Amino acid sequence: NGFGRIGRQVARIAMKDPEVELKLINASYDAEYLAYQMKYDSIHGRYNGTIEVDGDSLVIDGQKVALSHTRDPAEIPFAKHGAEYVCESTGVFLTTEKVQPHL
Repeated sequence: NGFGRIGRQVARIAMKDPEVELKLINASYDAEYLAYQMKYDSIHGRYNGTIEVDGDSLVIDGQKVALSHTRDPAEIPFAKHGAEYVCESTGVFLTTEKVQPHL
């Protein structure tokens, strides 16, 4: 949840691990902007893999990653996409109580 500086770095690291499959990104922006942000990072440089837009999904290194665009964590379709772990990287949900809707 969240695809700012931290979320993008988590995605870059996840894509390097063959045992990790990135299932879903929840972010406010559209697919084109998210692809651009991941591909061209002003601090970490250009992403070495491939990033394409497929409708409202990203295809990162050949792996299709669904997108959702909700601010309410209870509405993020983690289960629908088979997510086992969630990286909360918006900086909004900082307490156990606030992060509960992600579970």
